[in-house]
Amino acid sequence: MKATTRLRRMLSSGHLVVAPFVLNAFHAKIAEATGFEAVYMTGSGTAAERGFADVGLITQTEMVQNARYIAGAVSVPVVSDADTGYGNPINVWRTVREYEDAGVAAIHIEDQLSPKKCGFFEGKEVIPQDEMVQKIRAALDARRDPDVTIIARSDAYAVTGGEDTVTRCQAYIHAGADMVFVDGIKTVEDLQAYAADLKDVPRMYNGDLLPTQEVDKMGYKLMICGATTWKVYLAVKDSFEELKTTGQINLDRWETRWDYPNLLGLEGIYEMEQRYGVSETPARL
Repeated sequence: MKATTRLRRMLSSGHLVVAPFVLNAFHAKIAEATGFEAVYMTGSGTAAERGFADVGLITQTEMVQNARYIAGAVSVPVVSDADTGYGNPINVWRTVREYEDAGVAAIHIEDQLSPKKCGFFEGKEVIPQDEMVQKIRAALDARRDPDVTIIARSDAYAVTGGEDTVTRCQAYIHAGADMVFVDGIKTVEDLQAYAADLKDVPRMYNGDLLPTQEVDKMGYKLMICGATTWKVYLAVKDSFEELKTTGQINLDRWETRWDYPNLLGLEGIYEMEQRYGVSETPARL
C-alpha cells in the first residue's frame, strides 16, 4: 500500500497519529525502529542542520532534498513542512509536485508572509485569507496522487487572534484542505480552545503541552512533537561538554555502539558483498 494511502487510513481511524520531529533520514530510521507509524520532517530542524535559524533562509530545493532522503530511508509515511509554498500559488503548484515526487505522504503550507518564521518566534505576519485560499486551490490542483494530504497551516493565532484564526481555518477547509494546523499554541487553554472552536474540523497539533493520550481525547487527528529535536540538541551538547571537561565520553551501553550502523543497513551490505563477490569474509564489528 502506498504511504499516502496508509496515512489517509491512519488519519481516518479515529485515533491520533503521532509523528515525532526528525531532522534527517538517520533520525527517521530511529523513529521507525522505535515503533512510530509516521514521522515529521521539520523545517526548523532542516534549517538548523544547515546552520540557520528558522526564519525563511532555507530554499525549496534544500527542503525537498531532505524530504527525499527521509522518505527513501523509511517505509512509514512522512509528513513534511513546506513553509509558505515558496511563493505565490504558481510556486505552490510546483512545490506540491516536488514534494510528491520526493515521496512524502503529506505537506503543510502556511499563511505567513514570506520570509516566514518559526511558528513560535516573534514578529510573524500573515497574508490575506483569500490569498491563502488560492494557494490551497493550487496545491490541490497540483497533486497527482489524490491521497497526498494537504494541510493548511495558519499562523494567525499570535498575529490577528483566535477569531480570525477560526475564520481562516474554516475557509481553508471549505477551499478543500484535508486538515488545518494552527501553529504557535503556547498554553493548554489555547489548545483546548483550538479544539473547541474547530470541533468538527480535522486538526493537527504541534507541541508537547500534554501527553499524546490527552491530545487524542481532544479529537486531534495528527500530532507532531518538536521536543524530540530539543532532546537531540541537549544530548549532543552534553556529550561535547563531557568530552571537553573529562577528556572522554562515558558510554553506559558500549555494547550497543554498533546498533546504529546495523540500523542503517550494515548487515545487508555485508550480505551483498558476499553475494556479489566484493568480499569473501567481511569483517564483523
